Amino acid sequence: MPIKHFLQFKDFTRDELDYLFARTRWIKTEFKAYRRYWPLADRTLVMIFEKASTRTRLSFEAGMQQLGGAAIYLNTRDSQLGRGEPVEDAAEVISRMSDVVMIRTFEQDIIERFAGHSRVPVINGLTNEYHPCQILADIYTYIEQRGSIQGKTVAWIGDSNNVCNTWLQAAEVFDFNVHVSTPPGYEVEPERAGLYGTGHYEEFADPMQAARDADLVTTDVWTSMGFEAENEERKRDFADWQVDEDMMAVAKPDSLFMHCLPAHRGEEVSAGVIDGPHSVVWDEAENRLHAQKALLEYLLLGRIEA
Repeated sequence: MPIKHFLQFKDFTRDELDYLFARTRWIKTEFKAYRRYWPLADRTLVMIFEKASTRTRLSFEAGMQQLGGAAIYLNTRDSQLGRGEPVEDAAEVISRMSDVVMIRTFEQDIIERFAGHSRVPVINGLTNEYHPCQILADIYTYIEQRGSIQGKTVAWIGDSNNVCNTWLQAAEVFDFNVHVSTPPGYEVEPERAGLYGTGHYEEFADPMQAARDADLVTTDVWTSMGFEAENEERKRDFADWQVDEDMMAVAKPDSLFMHCLPAHRGEEVSAGVIDGPHSVVWDEAENRLHAQKALLEYLLLGRIEA
């Protein structure tokens, strides 16, 4: 099977993603029933971290072990990558000693260069530009809770960061709409987001208008990793962009609230929302595990006949 990477959400077709969601549901059902499923026995995942993580490391490491394989953690500070070894050279070596590689790093260019010299599939665990595994889990969570996301409205409130960019790509693949509301100076950059069209999102100066009649309201921290020096300035700029109970009240009555976590209660989201009846953040977090297991299975084994 030709090598396939998952570096941006739009790297997969709608058909491939629908297949992944079907596999996610099956894999999750087997897991909940305590039925062993080890299709990746004797396979090895290498996880390379340049950015710190809780959910990404845990979901990939536990997921690979639950599929019968092994996961190896590499931090760039503790490897030759942190001592100036070219990314291309590291890719040549690491991909000869493993079956699949997940990378969580800064610039998208780093992971693109690695994939260009890899003999095995490469997964984007997060870059400054994109977070495709998060949105894979988020959309699966919406489907699990409410059914098809096609034609629905997702309200993104806050910074137009890597998670926002990936929601915008997903909207083009799945034909839904994204209402984006950011403070002035933090607007969407279509080229950076990797968009080929603008028909699936609309920008709103007023976050309440963005959330009105939304099927899903979602946000992220105001200060992403790498922007810590701007923290105080961002707190001032984003003060009116908190997702609170008033904002959820203008969304649809059965709307969902999502957050990729970790969350700062009292900043981008109120405690009443993240702990409230619209919130599915814990299901969303768990589904990183199951969606990524389906992704690993697909990249290594191709389609599995049900």
